Amino acid sequence: MYSSFKKFTNQDIIDFLKKQGLEVKEERGNRIFPVTDRSIDVLKCFEKRLKELNVKIFFEEIVKDIIVEDGQVKGVITNRQKINANKVVIATGGKSYPLTGSTGDGYEFAKRQGHTITEIKPSLVPLTCFEKELCQEMQGLSLRNVGIFIEDIEKNKKIYEDFGEMIFTHFGVSGPIILSSSSHLVRYKNLNNLLQNKKLILHIDLKPALSKEKLDDRILRDFLEIKNKKFKNSLDKLLPQKMINPIIGLSKINPENQVNEITKKEREQLVQIIKDLKLTIKGFRPIDEAIITSGGVSIKEINPSTMESKIVKGLYFAGEVIDVDAYTGGFNLQIAYSTGYTAGKLF
Repeated sequence: MYSSFKKFTNQDIIDFLKKQGLEVKEERGNRIFPVTDRSIDVLKCFEKRLKELNVKIFFEEIVKDIIVEDGQVKGVITNRQKINANKVVIATGGKSYPLTGSTGDGYEFAKRQGHTITEIKPSLVPLTCFEKELCQEMQGLSLRNVGIFIEDIEKNKKIYEDFGEMIFTHFGVSGPIILSSSSHLVRYKNLNNLLQNKKLILHIDLKPALSKEKLDDRILRDFLEIKNKKFKNSLDKLLPQKMINPIIGLSKINPENQVNEITKKEREQLVQIIKDLKLTIKGFRPIDEAIITSGGVSIKEINPSTMESKIVKGLYFAGEVIDVDAYTGGFNLQIAYSTGYTAGKLF
């Protein structure tokens, strides 16, 4: 990706949007958004530029195939007509977000021209967990500033670590740090076997800013203030309301006990759960729920300096149809911008 990124950088897209009259803002984690917080306004900038350049658009045309003669692109055949062209860019997206028309047909176009398509998998996708009922108890609960890591317990190996926002769902977990973890997991060796045998564990640290000792001190202080309260009513200051009952259940401490009856051992168990809430990863949600697709046209068959096919002259690729994807945070959009610019620059 170095060549295309160099040709069209993240600053270039910001400058383009500003030139089209759309200001942007920077939010936490160096994320860039339009000041209007409306993605449609970004789309309008592209539409405006297309009109300025008098680009002809064939609306609602379905491309059936690409015409190639003697290893050279000659045009496309749609459901209505034949369009002659000596250069064609396949920029059909991946297989995620089917409602946008991104249904994977670009893979078929490329395959028919001799290109290799690597395995198609969902990426930046929510994760399902075996502890479904526990997650359902906390469904809709969004957490900020939590730490996670994923462990391969077969190898006793930490394979992914992150910090940020996540959310519990009726099937498991989602949110930015979970989506990014899925992008890493999808490439992990022996993945299916590990999932089937319950060997991938998601560890959630609900209080990453506190050590176990400091968290224990904090709980002790809270308990001293409300020593005659029942345990089930004692965690309001420490945890979100939706999380209290599930955590109490996991701690195995009698919810009806008064806090002054809780032993040191029981308190240590509570601290352990808050610092290391464990969920067993079952798998991924379907590809139509994924933000992006992992896999696609093999990068070995594309010239990185031009995005032109090494198999068919005049055939180019841009965006998610290529076997390149990244973590959440705008990186995949930048891949699309940079590869699209690189492919189109030669026209």
